[in-house]
Amino acid sequence: MGVAPSKIERPPGDRVKTDRRDAECLARLLRIGELPAVRVPTEAEEAARDLVRTREDARGDLMRARHRLSKLLLRQGLLWEGSAWTAEHESWLRSLSFERVGVRLAFDEAFDAVLSVRARRDRLDRAIEEMAAAEPFAPVVARLGCLRGVGTLTAFGLSVEVADWHRFTGSSIGAYLGLVPAEYSSGGRRVQGPITKTGNSHARQLLVESAWHHRKPYRPSRELIRRRDGQPPRRSAAGGAGPGRAR
Repeated sequence: MGVAPSKIERPPGDRVKTDRRDAECLARLLRIGELPAVRVPTEAEEAARDLVRTREDARGDLMRARHRLSKLLLRQGLLWEGSAWTAEHESWLRSLSFERVGVRLAFDEAFDAVLSVRARRDRLDRAIEEMAAAEPFAPVVARLGCLRGVGTLTAFGLSVEVADWHRFTGSSIGAYLGLVPAEYSSGGRRVQGPITKTGNSHARQLLVESAWHHRKPYRPSRELIRRRDGQPPRRSAAGGAGPGRAR
């Protein structure tokens, strides 16, 4: 365990910082139990985080590459009316041809960039799936997979970002990830603002994206039923809980 320097309060007028004063301050805080500790991840957890965040970078690169290609086509008056980035859409892209050399070369480069980044993302997805099926991540990923809206990529991302789930309860993990509303209250006046957005932004994003799946009526898919196979009944039942009944 370590100590988070940003969590240690210092008086605004304290402008003298020495090793001796810091040691005395840490000793006093430790004695009264006011020393906020942080968990230091293991090397294996850090390596898994690097993989997850590299995949997130690839996802962002793919989105930007697709935007550049679509805007290039839009400048040429070409607009796809159906669902974008499907097999049908890709066939349409491959059928395009341009008379002007500059436009043709620009399109080829933009399309190749999309295909290249997509292949990189797919390779990372396969690597994550292999790592998620192995120890020590497999049990946590399997349990999280019982929840609606949580697939292998999301479950693995949450498991490596949060790491030790025993540190939190259902009420404390929201504050840790910045999902609780800000509050400015005094006396009988209570004012709540937007969520604080403190803590791990990637884990918060994964949880928010998963929560959107609870808007629709609960109808377990075949994939969700498959992921629940072999899990304890209590964990399987938690996957169908709505926002107000989530465990």
